[in-house]
Amino acid sequence: MQTASSTITGRPHHRKVRSIHYTLSYELQGEEHGTDGAILLLHGLPGGAFSWRNIQPVLAAKRAVYALDMLSYGKSDHPWPADVSIWGQADVLAPCLRTLNLTNIVLVGYDVGGGVAQVLATRMAAERVGAVVLISTTCYAKAFGDHWPLPEMVSRQEPDAPRHTPTEQMIADLRATFPKGAVNPSRLTSEILHHYIDPWNSELGKENLFQHIRKQLPNYSMSVASDMKWVNKPVLIIWGQQDEVLPVSYAERLHRDIPGSQLAVIPDTGHLVLEEAPDMVARLISEFVDTL
Repeated sequence: MQTASSTITGRPHHRKVRSIHYTLSYELQGEEHGTDGAILLLHGLPGGAFSWRNIQPVLAAKRAVYALDMLSYGKSDHPWPADVSIWGQADVLAPCLRTLNLTNIVLVGYDVGGGVAQVLATRMAAERVGAVVLISTTCYAKAFGDHWPLPEMVSRQEPDAPRHTPTEQMIADLRATFPKGAVNPSRLTSEILHHYIDPWNSELGKENLFQHIRKQLPNYSMSVASDMKWVNKPVLIIWGQQDEVLPVSYAERLHRDIPGSQLAVIPDTGHLVLEEAPDMVARLISEFVDTL
């Protein structure tokens, strides 16, 4: 597995920010570069700030980098029930951007985090966003993979699904299915799988995971992806060539629909591009930032 190889500008600092009724956790690195032009990293499902560990140090050599745990992920609050849709997440994040005084943001979203980035860029924080990077993002009517990160995802959206799924079975399904997002699953060590899967290994964790799945709504992702053509900001699209969760045809459609956008397709990688090709992802974002 690739690992980032650039010089690290200090260690990331763990901090928290309050928004509406919730407290969100984030990792900050490169604080010395200031809040204007900072890079904001939004992870996927299942995931958290941990997902960016091999990418954040490279970017922090040039700009301040904020890697957030979105609501009901990682060290952030885990309310249940709560609106954890891409719209609900953006609604919680927008006040955080004001509190943190982030301006001219380079907004980077992966998977469902890409959907949140689209809402922020087109609706709730457009005036604070300077550029957008979408990585293997939910978009159009493809709000989630048919059989990832759990098999038979449509059935998992049923309101009674948590009641009919023992926690042990859900965790077993995650462990069996999540690695299929990679071209070479052997790259996902037991430690990496632990960080992605174990946070859901409780009754509350199960309820929260199913809550996230229920809120992955195609009409939500369709409405904002269709509006990205009017965002009028630099946009970079990054995708794994062999992504079977969100096929590369969606990247090509985004690229066609967003005037002036750039598209980078990484060979020999699947949906878990942050794990399979972190050096390449970091380099592509870094080179994009240099053009701004």
